[in-house]
Amino acid sequence: MPSGSRCPDCGSSGLVEDSHYSQSQLVCSDCGCVVTEGVLTTTFNDEGNLREVTYSRSTGENEQVSRSQQRDLRRVRDLCRILKLPSTFEDTAVSYYQKAYQLSGIRAARLQKKEVLVGCCVLITCRQHNWPLTMGTICTLLYADLDTFSGTYMQIVKLLGLDVPSLCLEDLVKSYCSSFKLFQASPSMPAKYVEDKDKMLSRTLLLVELANETWLVTGRHPLPVITAATFLAWQSLQPSDRLRCSLAQFCKLANVDLPYPAASRLQELVAVLLQMASQLAWLQVLKLNKRTVVKHIGDLLQHRHMLIRMAFRDGAAEVETQHQQHHGQGQQEEVEEDRTFDLPKRKRPPSPAPLLPPCMLKPPRRTQPTPPVPVVTGDENISDSEIEQYLRTPQEVRDFQRAQAASQAAMSVPNPP
Repeated sequence: MPSGSRCPDCGSSGLVEDSHYSQSQLVCSDCGCVVTEGVLTTTFNDEGNLREVTYSRSTGENEQVSRSQQRDLRRVRDLCRILKLPSTFEDTAVSYYQKAYQLSGIRAARLQKKEVLVGCCVLITCRQHNWPLTMGTICTLLYADLDTFSGTYMQIVKLLGLDVPSLCLEDLVKSYCSSFKLFQASPSMPAKYVEDKDKMLSRTLLLVELANETWLVTGRHPLPVITAATFLAWQSLQPSDRLRCSLAQFCKLANVDLPYPAASRLQELVAVLLQMASQLAWLQVLKLNKRTVVKHIGDLLQHRHMLIRMAFRDGAAEVETQHQQHHGQGQQEEVEEDRTFDLPKRKRPPSPAPLLPPCMLKPPRRTQPTPPVPVVTGDENISDSEIEQYLRTPQEVRDFQRAQAASQAAMSVPNPP
């Protein structure tokens, strides 16, 4: 508003805009008087004089923004404010929504897809600015389906030609672990469960890096992996008091939701730790299990690069060299016998497990459909090529040939007039 505008009641010049639902009001900051209420159709000149005009003479005459687009633009701004994003993020997300709305495929889409588009623009903006935000968080805020959201997200990135970097796993771990209520003592939090934030965060990062190096993160949602890694890091720092605590109890203490696949990710990560522990001489005699291996996570993470090479073999390299090894199999067996000090085959040390994604080590079972059983009634038409398969004797062949010649002759005779 122009600087010359004043409140008609107290004469103060401190007039501020107060957005009430969808109407922008001009309110006096001193006395609270509503100077203008719902004056949405004004020209720039009449706006300074606080006079209401008709829509045909207003600034909204040239605006061609539909109600649904206006509602979604407000939702973009509201979502950015809920996530406490900077103002520059809000402007960028609004511009992306306006560009996407101009596309014919988006404008004619269903209402569900347009509602998901709001979150897609915010997520793209956060990814470009390296802001740690997951797709699941936005789906929770919008009550949106994850499959619909991911499909719309990929479509918008492709249609607008945007360069969206991948999510930084380290920043995501830091932001997600900061929401855990484990770093301050409270009446509902026993002292033995309180942990130092820096120690827990550094060990969680190492466990997530280990999961990434062993194919446990690739192609999967990161939050279940981070939850499992945080649980193991929290247990390993004080294992005597925390080994009896389950993953569900840990999430309840930390006041976070338990992702559904987190238990499976926890089992896979523990299996990797057990495989690595079998390569350390001072841990082989202890006969570790899924519970006791947590006590030695610090030693395993300290030597994780060497232990991964010893405990696993490269599955891709094995496939490439399999053909070459097949030709020299006989000579290779003799060399292996010398290396194993002429031990019998049943006493040779086991070969390390292949380092492959879990989906390749344990592929899901696919149900094969039962082939339909053909129903034979005896009335089916038999082609000439099939008839020849049923002819057994030379007499049958000659009879078939005579019948075929008679049929062709009957067909060649013209019909009488």
